[in-house]
Amino acid sequence: MNRQLKMVLILTLFACVSGGVLSLIYRFASPLIEANMLEEQRSSIFIVVPGAESYEEKSVDGITYFECKNSSGGVAGIALPEQGNGYQGVIKLMVGLTPDLEKITGIEVLEQVETPGLGGRIGEESFQSQFKNVSVEPEVEYVKNQEPEKENQIRAVTGATISSRSVVAIINGAIDDLSKKM
Repeated sequence: MNRQLKMVLILTLFACVSGGVLSLIYRFASPLIEANMLEEQRSSIFIVVPGAESYEEKSVDGITYFECKNSSGGVAGIALPEQGNGYQGVIKLMVGLTPDLEKITGIEVLEQVETPGLGGRIGEESFQSQFKNVSVEPEVEYVKNQEPEKENQIRAVTGATISSRSVVAIINGAIDDLSKKM
């Protein structure tokens, strides 16, 4: 019995020390992680809205978006952050739209944990570049194993239909919500 008690005490001590160390690391790293995420979001705004020189954060009925201005002060487009569920976890996107909300100017995948080599390919430029100049009316669609034939279609990642479907659903939901509020 004495030996079992000693093992429990040592394991408890080890767990407490490990938890304390992890807590300290988290307290140190958390502000750095947050700053990096904000910088990534900021830089993605200029990627998804070509010609944007500055932006202003706006909110309408709980939807936050960024109104992007060009060098002459005119509206270059809208950057819309959105997230939703993918195959293995949350997918966070930045979606660029024309000022009239009729076409997508680009997308940037900010965060995803999809299967590497399959669904993880949604983070690749070859997938994301398909969304440039895609019409949002009717809503964006994906096609499998063929080339897109309509202005509102993109090609799904082969072997990762769920991830592709998730990205399209996130984009369609975000645009629908924003267009109803504006």
